[in-house]
Amino acid sequence: MKNIAQFFVDRPIMAAVLSLLLLITGGIAVFQLPISEYPEVVPPTVVVKASYPGANPKVIAETVATPLEEQINGVEGMLYTSSQATSDGSMTLTVTFALGTDLNNAQVEVQNRVAQALPRLPDEVQRLGVTTQKSSPDLTMVVHLVSPDHRYNMLYLSNFARLHVKDVLTRLNGVGDVQVFGAGEYSMRVWLNPDKLAQRGLTTGDVVNAIREQNVQVAAGALNAPPGPNNSAFQLNVNTQGRLSSVDDFRNIIVRTDADGSVVHLGDVARVELGSNQYALRSLLDNQPAAALPIFARPGSNAIDISNEVRATMAQLKKTFPQGVDYRIVYDPTVFVRGSIEAVAHTLLEAILLVVLVVILFLQTWRASVIPLIAVPVSLVGTFAVMYLIGFSLNALSLFGMVLAIGIVVDDAIVVVENVERHIALGQSPKEATRKAMHEVTGPIVATALVLCAVFIPTAFISGLTGQFYRQFAITIAISTVISAFNSLTLSPALAAILLKPHDAPKDRLTRILDRGLGWLFHPFNRMFHRGSERYVEGTRRLQGKGPAALLLYAGLIALTWFGFAHVPTGFVPAQDKQYLVAFAQLPDASSLDRSQDVIERMSAIALKQPGVEHAVAFPGLSINGFTNSPNSGIVFVTLKPFEDRRDPSLSAGAIAATLNQKFAAIQDAYIAIFPPPPVQGLGTIGGFRIQIEDRGQLGFDELYQQTQKLIAASRKTPALAGLFSSFQVSVPQVDADVDREKAKAEGVNLSDVYQTMQAYLGSLYVNDFNRFGRTYQVNVSAEPAFRHDLADIGQLKTRNDKGQMVPLGSFVTVKRGAGPDRVQHYNG
Repeated sequence: MKNIAQFFVDRPIMAAVLSLLLLITGGIAVFQLPISEYPEVVPPTVVVKASYPGANPKVIAETVATPLEEQINGVEGMLYTSSQATSDGSMTLTVTFALGTDLNNAQVEVQNRVAQALPRLPDEVQRLGVTTQKSSPDLTMVVHLVSPDHRYNMLYLSNFARLHVKDVLTRLNGVGDVQVFGAGEYSMRVWLNPDKLAQRGLTTGDVVNAIREQNVQVAAGALNAPPGPNNSAFQLNVNTQGRLSSVDDFRNIIVRTDADGSVVHLGDVARVELGSNQYALRSLLDNQPAAALPIFARPGSNAIDISNEVRATMAQLKKTFPQGVDYRIVYDPTVFVRGSIEAVAHTLLEAILLVVLVVILFLQTWRASVIPLIAVPVSLVGTFAVMYLIGFSLNALSLFGMVLAIGIVVDDAIVVVENVERHIALGQSPKEATRKAMHEVTGPIVATALVLCAVFIPTAFISGLTGQFYRQFAITIAISTVISAFNSLTLSPALAAILLKPHDAPKDRLTRILDRGLGWLFHPFNRMFHRGSERYVEGTRRLQGKGPAALLLYAGLIALTWFGFAHVPTGFVPAQDKQYLVAFAQLPDASSLDRSQDVIERMSAIALKQPGVEHAVAFPGLSINGFTNSPNSGIVFVTLKPFEDRRDPSLSAGAIAATLNQKFAAIQDAYIAIFPPPPVQGLGTIGGFRIQIEDRGQLGFDELYQQTQKLIAASRKTPALAGLFSSFQVSVPQVDADVDREKAKAEGVNLSDVYQTMQAYLGSLYVNDFNRFGRTYQVNVSAEPAFRHDLADIGQLKTRNDKGQMVPLGSFVTVKRGAGPDRVQHYNG
């Protein structure tokens, strides 16, 4: 090992080449490293979504979620599954994988399992399709499309975003997914009038069959297609109208032709419009309709680069927007990331500057100072190259590791310089002094590096999320330390042999300039340091003779340390001001979406008047519980003004949250709370933690609810858990419609006709598809809102019996008020 230093003392060019190689590779790597606030610690997930319109959560959980969970369970690399079936007919199943799992392979594995479960799902679910997609928790930013002059509604803005914006943003480098929140996709909505259908002796089945018969894709073939007559001069494709595309086309669908030649068109018994495929979610920006496009980054991508590209792309797209359409970017977490990274980078520069000043102050010669100062950039920049090779990113923790490593990388070089200077003072030549010095310090330098690595590297092997979070911090320090040790055995001795001069050598020009510029500081500092050293030595000498006092002092320090550990609050990551807050509202069970929107608009209005608040991004109908649709819920993302505009402590995120909590208390229609976001993106929806209570004994929803409430009541006795809450409810008002099968059969009614009648009138029955704007959209059938308003409306609906007579459902269906859960959640099935 000692021969290494001797080798580079004799070959300084080789040492310089190796250091330059580290600088060049590190300099290239630093521009390729992803930039993020924290290391990637959130496990990758794959989300499976299905829709069963009109079904209640219990039915969806039993017929859709359970078969999928049974097949997906045990897929390679899976940690756990969680699913939610909600009252809007949707099911979301999230499969969470171990950190480091290849998300592309995971998606394929899950998709294969879903394909195996498809035959067991209801036909309606299969026809609507089951989607499997990678999910990224790394929300990079949100773009809003708005209509400043109120020319366009939410439906237009949402579909304009899907047609002209979403695909463009999805193709940007580093973007993993782009979604659209607001109104649903375009759909040909057929709003049936039950009275008009009954007057004509028609049923929902007649309407559905007519649409399927006349809105169909046709492959009509061609004339003179081979094999054919040899004298055919042309081959002509045959075109015929298949799928319909306009509202008028659908209005003119023939539902029935009578013997007298009269025709019943769809427009005679229904109102047809180009509407939305779902009305369960709305999007508002500062209480104005908007379409929100959340943009998610791919793992390992550079969030700041994505933000820059999105902003540049939206500026270009704006040139093609019609009048009355504009965009806003009011939520961009990369602003906070930029600020965090810049703050750490400034700390890094400040640390380097302080090291420079300290080295010059103590060594007091540019020749001796330049050697440890060169070690800093070589070690730090070289660290970037290794970080790139092992898949690290530039984040707050890796940069903090480099800040701490600065002192370490300088120490090794200073040890070399000081020892060489000592041998030069003994009369040896610089080269010979360097050889002797390195013979003495090579072992300590290597030992120091190994000891530091032994301290930090085990941190990287801590299990769980904590170990993954701090791994880059520990490994970065270890890498810098190893490179510093390598540099101290190669470049530092080579430079020492060249740069250092005997103490009686004439001073060169730079030395004279340094003496004249800082001599006034060096002399007083030397005297002060000398006196301080003497006092320290004297104090140490006195303490050596008082062993019990020293042990008592040591015991006191240990006791103070224990006291600190016992009383300082603990936590994973401290809460931070991330320039936004998350407020949510939970209305009474079974509250309508309109009521939720009214509460959300009042919350937004209050927030916008609060000093320090910039915007209010609201989603009526969105639940904080997994971001699923729920008519009696809503979320408001309160974005705050930049830090430079909120220097007053009363304008901090915590202070604003406390103030808004008090003001929201004036809204009596809902339970409202406001929280800071989670410290690490993807670890929950708000700050804090989540508890899962499982019904492993199959005791039912009522018992699960009772145990949940007992836990909440017990938690309120502990101040730290006073905010614990649950959105799980089992007594949400619902309607029970019991079909008397014997009576139905006695009336000559087919039970499948009964159920289809209820689904088509009261739900949203998917029929088939149509083409428009170059896309494919759904055709959905429902009753006009006026005919599905009260319980009595169900009994007034009619179907046809085997004699051709129209029979009201009330003759064999009992309708009464009931109760049940508004969502059903599963954890690991």
